Amino acid sequence: MGVLTTIAGVPLYSTTQEAKRWAAANSCSGYHIHNFQGQTGFMGCTNHQQASGMPINSNAPTPQASPPTPQNNPSGGGGGGGGGGGGGY
Repeated sequence: MGVLTTIAGVPLYSTTQEAKRWAAANSCSGYHIHNFQGQTGFMGCTNHQQASGMPINSNAPTPQASPPTPQNNPSGGGGGGGGGGGGGY
């Protein structure tokens, strides 16, 4: 039937045969199971870390880039203000 989705760049197949074929082509063997949208899927290699190089943890946040560090800008454009004196009456 084919690929259901990919997880961490690794295809999740609808059959064990496809998963085993992928495993053999990627220097591992066997398969393990993931659920995707209520359907059981099969991923090559005996565990997720072996297949993708990273453990699966659905509770872990997705890694994101750190926000930029604020920089002090000494040549800044200060702001002026202006003033006003009042004109006399």
